[in-house]
Amino acid sequence: MQRQALFPTLTKYEYLILTESVGHYYDEPDHVVKRDVATLNNFSIHFILSGSGYVEIDNECFFVKRGDAFLYFPMQQQCYYSSEDDPWDIRWVHFYGDHLQSFLSEKGFQRHVLWKVQQIAHLEAIHETLLQTAERHCLLQLSQISTATYAFLMEFITNVQPRQLGKKVELDIRIDRLLPRMQEKACEPFDLDYWAKQANVTNYYFCRLFKRTTQMTPMAFITLCRLQRSKQLLLANKKMTVKEIAELSGYSSVSYFNKRFMEHEGITPTKYRQIYQ
Repeated sequence: MQRQALFPTLTKYEYLILTESVGHYYDEPDHVVKRDVATLNNFSIHFILSGSGYVEIDNECFFVKRGDAFLYFPMQQQCYYSSEDDPWDIRWVHFYGDHLQSFLSEKGFQRHVLWKVQQIAHLEAIHETLLQTAERHCLLQLSQISTATYAFLMEFITNVQPRQLGKKVELDIRIDRLLPRMQEKACEPFDLDYWAKQANVTNYYFCRLFKRTTQMTPMAFITLCRLQRSKQLLLANKKMTVKEIAELSGYSSVSYFNKRFMEHEGITPTKYRQIYQ
């Protein structure tokens, strides 16, 4: 069974990202795609809900099943096909945009083709929204299609890990798994020793891993979490003083809190409250 929506590729557009085609194939044992180098000038993401199939990379064949995904950059050679005995249920989207090449490359997505989806139900739900939006609006509402495509791409980016996990990637995953807890405890005194032990590495190596994974230092991440918390408190608790908010956000010194807030937001906490209240 095939369900898909197709669009012409626009050479002039005002959106960061647009869909060229999006679809859902299932019970198609003869589904085979082979494209030579420089054949397709867009990005494509496929992810498997059930069944199985194969992806060929540099003359090597890889077995793929539920939870696996593959991402192609423009002009890449492509070869993938469903298992005849266990046809895959696969969803996909082809998309393009002026700045996607550098954006995805900087995040390391050009280094791998095969990926493992961590929460496939989330990705499936957002893909279904994109597919329904494309089917409903076609070319009439490009802004909605662009928004849905962007939502899908960001869910994919934050929801996958390279399928072939080497030691370097495993260490990066340790940091990723710590981030929610670090955010939750950001307003408490920061203890580098504690977090390094949670990752089972030295303090120095923890800082290196953290920078490699998040593109910022641990303290920079903590600062952003604290400022996010302070902004919520400034607007949600109108009777609370700036000093009280500073303390609840992890700053014992209100002057230092004001300094950090000013550096990131360009205005003082008091001014921020006045503007957005």
